[in-house]
Amino acid sequence: MNVLRIVAICLALFALPASAGVMPTDFDAGRNRLLAYMLSHQLTSQHFAHKSLDDVSPAAFDLYLRQLDPRKRFLLQEDAQELRTFANRIDEDLRKGLTPLPDTGLGILTRRVKEVEIITEQLLDAGFDPFRIDHLETDVKKIEYASTMDELRDRWRRTLKMQALETYLDLLEKQKKTESADDQDDSEAGPPETLLPTDTINDSLWAEAMEKTRDRNRRFFARQLQETRQEHYNRFFDSVARAFDPHTSYMAPTSKEDFDIHMSGSLEGIGALLSEEDGNIKVVRIIPGSAAERHGQLQTEDVILAVAEKGEDPVDIHDMRIREAVSYIRGAKGTEVVLTIQKPDGAKKTISIVRDVVQIEETYIKSEVLENSEGQKIGYLRIPSFYRNFADSGAKSQSRNATRDMIKELHKLKNEDPVNGLIIDLRNNGGGSLSDAVTISGLFLAGGPIVQVKSSQGEIKVLDDTDKHIYFKEPVIILINKFSASASEILAAALQDYGRALVIGGDHTHGKGTVQTILDLNHNLPILHRRQYEDLGALKLTIQKFYRINGESTQYKGIEPDIVVPTTLDHLQSGEKYQDYSLPWDKIETVKFTPWQSYRFDVRKARQLSAQWIASSPEFNKIKERTAKAAERIERTTMPVHLEGAVKNRLELAELTRDDNGSPAHLTGSDESAGADDKNVPLREQLEEDPYVQLAVSLMNEMVPPSQGIKTSQ
Repeated sequence: MNVLRIVAICLALFALPASAGVMPTDFDAGRNRLLAYMLSHQLTSQHFAHKSLDDVSPAAFDLYLRQLDPRKRFLLQEDAQELRTFANRIDEDLRKGLTPLPDTGLGILTRRVKEVEIITEQLLDAGFDPFRIDHLETDVKKIEYASTMDELRDRWRRTLKMQALETYLDLLEKQKKTESADDQDDSEAGPPETLLPTDTINDSLWAEAMEKTRDRNRRFFARQLQETRQEHYNRFFDSVARAFDPHTSYMAPTSKEDFDIHMSGSLEGIGALLSEEDGNIKVVRIIPGSAAERHGQLQTEDVILAVAEKGEDPVDIHDMRIREAVSYIRGAKGTEVVLTIQKPDGAKKTISIVRDVVQIEETYIKSEVLENSEGQKIGYLRIPSFYRNFADSGAKSQSRNATRDMIKELHKLKNEDPVNGLIIDLRNNGGGSLSDAVTISGLFLAGGPIVQVKSSQGEIKVLDDTDKHIYFKEPVIILINKFSASASEILAAALQDYGRALVIGGDHTHGKGTVQTILDLNHNLPILHRRQYEDLGALKLTIQKFYRINGESTQYKGIEPDIVVPTTLDHLQSGEKYQDYSLPWDKIETVKFTPWQSYRFDVRKARQLSAQWIASSPEFNKIKERTAKAAERIERTTMPVHLEGAVKNRLELAELTRDDNGSPAHLTGSDESAGADDKNVPLREQLEEDPYVQLAVSLMNEMVPPSQGIKTSQ
C-alpha cells in the first residue's frame, strides 16, 4: 500500500480540526489515532527487517512496561498482569488507530504514584535506624514487581534508608574535608572517607540527611505527576518503534527539534550523547573535541546521577525523563556544571566540566612518528571520527574531510621521516561518513570492493575503491575497542579481509552495522491537508545493513580482532549484542576481491609475540587486575543498607579510583587511548605511556623487515 493511499485512508478515518499552530500543545485524541495508524504502516513497510506488527507486539509491550516503571517501585504484580492483557493486541489496535494501552497504563501508574507518595511520607516521618542490618537489590532485572502493598512499602523503606545513608555520608565527608583543611597540623590525615565512623551517628547531620531525602523525593513525585498524557503517548509510540530495533524510534516534535539542534552542531554544552535506560541517564558517546572529551573523566557507559551549577545544590536526575535531564546539563559556553557520576563498576565520583562548543581542531586526524627499540620509525594516525561537511561537499569544496586530512597526514609522515609501518587508532571512533570510510580504506589498496550495503528492498550495492593508486604500501596495524563502531568497523573489516592490516583490540567492536534515515511524518500528508494537523513528529528508521566483502555482517558481532588483548572495557556488556531487540548477525554472498599481495603479518606468530609481551607488561597486568575487580563489583548488586556496610562499600569504591600511590587511577575508564586524564600532554608523550600503542610498536619491531618507508602515489 503506497503512502498516498495510506494517507487517504487516514484522512477518511480520522478527520481532525484545523489548528493555528504547528506544535501540539494539548492532548488531541484524533491526532494520536492518526499517528497510531501511520506508524503501523510506515514501520512495517519502510523498516529494513519488514517485521510484522504481530511479531513485535510482545517486544513493544515489554519496552512500554519497562519505561512505565523502570525500577519496579510503583506497580504491583496485579497491575502488570492487567496491562499484559494488551500485549498481544497492540498490532490490531494500532492498525485500527486505537491506543487503549497508554491510557490504561497512565491511569494505573498515576494511582500508584499517589499511593506511594503517601507511604514515603509516612516512612520518613517514622525515621530509620541507621544501624539496623538491611540490604537492597539494585539490579532491576533480578527483582519482580511487588506482590502486595506491604512488600512495596518495605522496598521503599530500604530505598529511602539507602538514600538517607548516602546523603549522610556525603555530608560527613564534606564536614571532614572542611575540618582537615582548617587543621594545618593534621598532615597524617588520610582521605576523608577513611575517617568515617561506623559505630556512632552525628544526630544533626543525620537529621539534615533525612530532610534532604524528603525534599529529593517530593521533587521526584512532583515530576512524576506533572507528566502529561501526550508525553505518555509519545513514549508508547517510541516503544513500538524501538521494538523493531534499538536505532529505530519515534521522535515527538520536541525530540525532533533536539535532533535538529544536535545535527547543526550549534548546541553548547559538555558534548556527550545520552540515553534513558531503566530509569538511568547513561552516556552513549563522548563527542570528539568536546568539553567532556577534553576533560577525560566522563566516559561512555557512565550513569549521571545528579547535576548542579557550580556553587549550587545538585539536582537528582534519577528516574528523570531524558529531555528534562538534558535541560539541566546543557548550558552556555564558559559556565561550569558539576556532575555526580557512577561508573559501571559502581564507583561514584563528582566531576566539574566547563561547558564549551566542540573544538573542531580536536576532531581532526592527527599523526605522530614513533621510534622503536631498533631505531626504526613507525607512523601513528588517530582518527577520532569520519567527518565531512555534507552541506559543502562538492567537487570544488575546500572544507575539511577525513579523506583529505588522511592523505595530508600520510604525506607529512613521509616528508618528516620515512616510516617502516603505520598504526591506525580507531579506538572510541563511533563512525561518521560512509564515503570517507570507503575512500580511506582505498588509500591502502589497489582498488576493489570495500563494503556491501543491503537495502530494505533486498538490493545489494557494492561500494568500491575506484582509485587504483596505493597511497601507503607499508604494513598496517589497526587498534580498536568496544566503542569503535559503524564506519570504523567498515575500515577495520575491509583491511582485515584483504589481509592488509593486523587488527588488535578487545574481543569485539560495537557491532553497529545499520543505517538510519529520518522520515518526517508531516511530509506524508498531502500539501492541502498539512495545515490541518499539528506537528506529527518523525521516525528515525533503520533502512540498510552493512556487510563485509567476505559476506559477513558487521551488525551484532562487530569486528573480532586478529589479536585479542586485555582492555579496561572487558567487564562492560557494551555493544549491539547487548541491546534489546537488535538486528541479528547474518551473511550474504562473498564478493570477488584480490587479497593483498605484499607484506602480510603472520597472525599466528603475532599472537605468540603479543602473549609474551602482555605477560611481561606491568601496565597490562594492572589492567587485568582492575578489570577483574570491576567485574566482581558489577556482580555484587545487593547493597548493604546500614551504616557499617555503607561505609565499607564506600571505601571499596574509593579504592577502585586510586592507583598504587593513592592518586586517581589512569586505566579505569573507557578511553583506552593515552592522555584521557590530561589532554594537555603532547601526543607523543601520551603514546609512550599507551600500552596498546607500545604493543603495536613492538610487533612492528619484531615482525616487519626494514624498508624504504611510506610509498605515495605520484
